[in-house]
Amino acid sequence: MERFTPSRLPPPFLTSEPGTFARRTFEERIPRIIEETIAANDFPSEIAQALVALRSEILNGVIAPLREDAPDQAFWEAHSQNKLGRSWLDVPWYWAESFFYRRVLQATRYFQPGPWFQRDPYAASKDGELEPTQGPHTLHAILQALPGEAEARFRALMYASLWGNRADLSYRVAQNAPGSLQVEREYANLVVDDAARVWEHLQVHRGGRVDWLCDNAGTELFLDFALADFLLETRLAEQIVFHCKPQPYFVSDAMLEDVRAALAALAQSPFTELKQLAARLEQALRQGRWKIVDHWFWATCLFFFELTEDLAEELSHASLVVSKGDANYRRWLGDGHWPPTTPFAEAVDYWPAPLVALRTLKAELIVGLRSGQAESLQAGDPTWLTNGKRGLVQFKA
Repeated sequence: MERFTPSRLPPPFLTSEPGTFARRTFEERIPRIIEETIAANDFPSEIAQALVALRSEILNGVIAPLREDAPDQAFWEAHSQNKLGRSWLDVPWYWAESFFYRRVLQATRYFQPGPWFQRDPYAASKDGELEPTQGPHTLHAILQALPGEAEARFRALMYASLWGNRADLSYRVAQNAPGSLQVEREYANLVVDDAARVWEHLQVHRGGRVDWLCDNAGTELFLDFALADFLLETRLAEQIVFHCKPQPYFVSDAMLEDVRAALAALAQSPFTELKQLAARLEQALRQGRWKIVDHWFWATCLFFFELTEDLAEELSHASLVVSKGDANYRRWLGDGHWPPTTPFAEAVDYWPAPLVALRTLKAELIVGLRSGQAESLQAGDPTWLTNGKRGLVQFKA
């Protein structure tokens, strides 16, 4: 049931569109993810064979339904009826990605009793970013370089949270993007920067609740922690709510257990300021000023104008919604072929609460650009929409 109605919605991206990133996702990226998942786990032969069969189905077969007894079986039956029996290279892109990650969980027996029940098939990849020399070291370097003045500090932390979105385990090209997470060198790569508007909004609405739609675990989550901590410590936010995925999704998307693991990694790090950050966040949890929640909606093929009644009610009362990452951006915009000069506020005009999108570009979808800006970027870098080099801060009041 639709909770909101967009004023207009262009046709969605399809995996059948030749030469697009959507098509390459299913011709190249998804098969590679399956191979890497098998290599990273000590799966029994029946699980490995199920994943190999899924890879073959994607490349050469047709879409099969879920065939397991699971809590979301009825949902996927309802939202797959006109897709089953078709090629994976001939369906809406976001639906296909979402259903693929659900099919991985079927293959790995995530919902079934036994030794693989609720075992994250991507855990080994995620855990690498928790090592002191990885995500914690990145966060330490950024905190060491923070300016003292409040607005400048806020902007540096927000940009760090934005560029942390490059650390995405499902996008190898974005992981190798130039500039990495060196915030001060990245300003030229911001194609839209509404940071000043976000700061002004937080000043006017000081002490509200900020709802955070999380994206990746690991490095990105560490940088989210730093920005959230700043908002709580300065009382720009009285409460922050992190919304996490309820199950493994898009390889590195953050679940409740990933947040807990990241907090533990900071508490055990060799850096004093990271231990202190973890202690402040733990205290905020105990006080109820920081909440970590999940919901079944976040791991589905639904767009944000299709929010459930309970989530819509909760989020619509936020003083600010922080939307992290590329997949969330696609869900706000219905993963459609928008003209790039469409104002962001117009594309999400159905949404009643203030919203800021922090996103590095990993999909051929964007709004809010100036006239001629997309053409100029395309001329200088034909892969600018997907290579993870550029980013944006887009705000809707």
